[in-house]
Amino acid sequence: MMKEIDKDTAFTFANELADAAAKITLPLFRQSLDVSSKMQDGFDPVTKADKDTEQKLRDLINAQYPDHAILGEEFGFKAGTGYQWTIDPIDGTRAYISGMPSWGTLIALSKITDDGNLTALMGLADQPYIKERYFGWMSGDAAEASMHSDGSDKKNMATRPCKAIEDAVLATTDSNLFMNTPTENIWLNISSQTRLNRYGGDWYNYMLLADGHIDVVIEQGLQAYDIQALIPIISAAGGIVSDWKGNTPMQGGEVLACGDADLHAQIVRLLYA
Repeated sequence: MMKEIDKDTAFTFANELADAAAKITLPLFRQSLDVSSKMQDGFDPVTKADKDTEQKLRDLINAQYPDHAILGEEFGFKAGTGYQWTIDPIDGTRAYISGMPSWGTLIALSKITDDGNLTALMGLADQPYIKERYFGWMSGDAAEASMHSDGSDKKNMATRPCKAIEDAVLATTDSNLFMNTPTENIWLNISSQTRLNRYGGDWYNYMLLADGHIDVVIEQGLQAYDIQALIPIISAAGGIVSDWKGNTPMQGGEVLACGDADLHAQIVRLLYA
């Protein structure tokens, strides 16, 4: 019979994984790195830090939970039962190779349902250079979203109320990703109505939303490993994260996160007006 994983067990092990990742990523940050691209047409950077970090995390998970499934950005999917770990060793590799501290390691734990789908359970997002580590837990009625500064001080997080789009701070990693796509006019319509728009940030935008500084994040073209760790953190902080139609974003794609439920409903209507 599968042994259930509780919050303390999940958080303790995820902390061990994040610590192991930081031992690889930090010494290579702001150093000279060989950078290659995963794409022949275009630029999708990958470094030794990405690959070495993911391999280390896979080794640790396989040693502790050999039956669990694993999905990672660099080495794909390993089938398993009961639970799935989803890892992005460096979310924001472009920031990483540019010396900008907006990259992070993302670690998610999901429960595999009887029909093979995933239910988000735990998320950890770590930025070791500025020493901020975010944790989210969602199980039944139990929820916790917290930020741990410098590995010790703990701050409980909550989104802020913002019911109207004209009062909202909106963020996306790169507005150019909407240009010359079928969603260009949708983006221009929404972004022209907000109070303030901010660019860059990758995963960190979502943590600022969970902590009450940003009201909405809109993205497209995300992968499962880009978003799964962030879902429990945002949800436990009182926010809503979905695809553009309001459904689960567990597999990535078009993602909308809002700190306020009324704002989320308003923007979903605008996305499909």
